[in-house]
Amino acid sequence: MVNFDYDCSGWATKANTRCYDGLTIAQDAFKECDGKVVPMVYNHDHSDIGNVIGHCLLENRPGGVYCYAKFNDTDTGRTARKCVESGDLNAFSIYANGLQKVGKTVKHGFVQEVSLVLAGCNPGAIIDEVIKHSADEDYEGGEAFIISDTALSLEHGMDPDGNPLEELTHSADDGEHKQEEAKMADGKQNEGKTLKEVYNSMTDEQKECCHAFVGLALEKADGGEDNGEEDETVKQNVFDKDTTATVLKHSMEEIDNVVKTAKSHGTMKAAFEDAGMDSDELTHSIDNINWLFPEDHLLDTTPRIIDKPDDWVSVVMGAVHHIPFSRFKSMFADLTEDDARAKGYIKGNFKKEEVFGLLRRSTSPTTVYKKQKLDRDDVIDINSFDVVAWLKQEMRLKLNRELALAYLLGDGRLAASEDKIDENCIRPVFNDADLFTIKVQCKTTGLTTVEDKYKALIKQILRSRKEYRGSGTPTLFTTEDALTEMLLLEDGVGRTLYADEAALARKLRVSKIMTIPEMEGRKGAKGGELVCLIVNLADYTVGADKGGAVSMFDDFDIDFNAQKYLIETRCSGALTTPFSAMAVEWAA
Repeated sequence: MVNFDYDCSGWATKANTRCYDGLTIAQDAFKECDGKVVPMVYNHDHSDIGNVIGHCLLENRPGGVYCYAKFNDTDTGRTARKCVESGDLNAFSIYANGLQKVGKTVKHGFVQEVSLVLAGCNPGAIIDEVIKHSADEDYEGGEAFIISDTALSLEHGMDPDGNPLEELTHSADDGEHKQEEAKMADGKQNEGKTLKEVYNSMTDEQKECCHAFVGLALEKADGGEDNGEEDETVKQNVFDKDTTATVLKHSMEEIDNVVKTAKSHGTMKAAFEDAGMDSDELTHSIDNINWLFPEDHLLDTTPRIIDKPDDWVSVVMGAVHHIPFSRFKSMFADLTEDDARAKGYIKGNFKKEEVFGLLRRSTSPTTVYKKQKLDRDDVIDINSFDVVAWLKQEMRLKLNRELALAYLLGDGRLAASEDKIDENCIRPVFNDADLFTIKVQCKTTGLTTVEDKYKALIKQILRSRKEYRGSGTPTLFTTEDALTEMLLLEDGVGRTLYADEAALARKLRVSKIMTIPEMEGRKGAKGGELVCLIVNLADYTVGADKGGAVSMFDDFDIDFNAQKYLIETRCSGALTTPFSAMAVEWAA
């Protein structure tokens, strides 16, 4: 016996039984719902929570899904229980989603609710046991009456005289005789009845015959027999309001309307499509079933910002050298030529003057900005967090990222773009003049494996390090892929050459290694793919006048009811120490 306090039980759906819509539920199609408790609703009406009349325990059995129903203590639930006890309602119907079908056979799905309906679609989905509790009727014995569709028995009960009650059994012959009499009586009164009333007056055998005819009609309208191909599994959330997931909702109320209009539409298929149902898979939108479930909980009050990794941005912005002037120039004396060397003197010879060149470069400022706009109605309506403060924080983060990119790599926009940051005002390190940035190319001719290429890269960086004249120990900026390949390098016996980033940094003679996602796919000054930059950003000078520092402005557009925000800076930037950077690229 099921350990479940129930008022009635019966088949929620019978397997291997053809339904009126032509579908057949396969055995164990809903086996994953075994032991599941689902809501019980009246006539699949999800428009009002008052239509929830109880709950059902599902049990997967050979032959289909059996359910044990318990009515709730509401007016609707009590009325529904009385209707079941009196025999006015005796049919179950299911609502299922997540269906997988082969032709017209449902192989898999999930039952979401069971409904007590006026007439079911599955001929076997009927209530076969009803329990009447003595608390509801004033019985002295205090025992439970169990009413089935074939017999009435009183278990462990006594009559008022104290004698055991005998089991009352209705024979099949007696039932057949009464069905024939009822059929003859109904035949005289069918005139003027609705389709539903006529259907309800049918015997079970007549209903099953009717279901078969409707199924055959649907098959013919659909263009023939099943092709046996597997339908696609619907992977949408059934509880979304505008779902297109395949669902089952078996009841006669909606099919009545379809049958009534079939004549005017010409075919049953056209009538189904006009009613919003597909004749091949009976689909109904369930607008308000989500009322039965709790609201979603927001994990974060403010939206999380999804962006590329930006730990390198703070390193760049904190390492560059700032000066309070936006226009600056650098002047250098080139003493590398032989003419600048000191000379020995021989008595009586002419003394030659020292000759060296002077080099200088001027850099002027440019404006970099970011602009945003919010409708004032939205600013007022969003009260869960300060959307203006959040927006200003996002604007500052994006401005810093753009400036850091401009210092190292340039903004990446085409030269003709009106949004491009002027590279004569903020000079990128990777393609700066040869006096400031050493261009290193790594040749890969004859190297067939990735490991050999990156071993050659490390050797080339170390050989070119002698040309570096920057201050202190530089930082290496590279891509995540390049860093990974260097860390994966192994010796001849399979041991890693560098245990971690710190070991690799010591090998490359740099203080640390930072990865920049925007470096992926960038070309170097000589046309090869850029691999890394080696620079001490203390040698990169950023100048801004007092009025050109980062400033935030906001304004209100009265014509469009819009709150506008602007963050901008006016600055210049360039390397100011000769040979203070190395740009390494693969040979083109």
